[in-house]
Amino acid sequence: MSAAAAPQQPMFNIEKLYVKDISLEIPHAPEIFLERESPQIDFQLHSKASTIGDGIYEVAITVTVTAKLEQKDKVMFLIEATQAGIFRISNMSKEDMDPVLGVGCPNILYPYIREVVSDVSVRAGFAPVVINPINFDLMYQQKLQQQQAEAVPATTH
Repeated sequence: MSAAAAPQQPMFNIEKLYVKDISLEIPHAPEIFLERESPQIDFQLHSKASTIGDGIYEVAITVTVTAKLEQKDKVMFLIEATQAGIFRISNMSKEDMDPVLGVGCPNILYPYIREVVSDVSVRAGFAPVVINPINFDLMYQQKLQQQQAEAVPATTH
């Protein structure tokens, strides 16, 4: 069998990891720093993958962390950050590519976004925000189940 006829091995390379966007708001500064109540932390996450060239993809994770004083319904701070990566991926089927972009790449990016959020909260004068680990495989499976449920045509009577 010639080299040209041999099947190509899948290829995966990290080209670049970077903070794509970062925002910090402290709407009630400086008075908020005098509060002694511990805030309630709300955390939201979403990820997105897009093609930017032939075999080149950008995957981005965006987190929004809102710290509120529950008794006063007052926002202490709000952090929104997007960690992104450029990945070169080739010789993969669509069936293999989707989990790589939906699970593998976010798993690579997540430790970086956790560090960014913790660092920003400390630099803002607050205690570090430590975000819990995320099971991207479970999130991906739930997304697939939701898409399948939405794809089932409604029965008409």
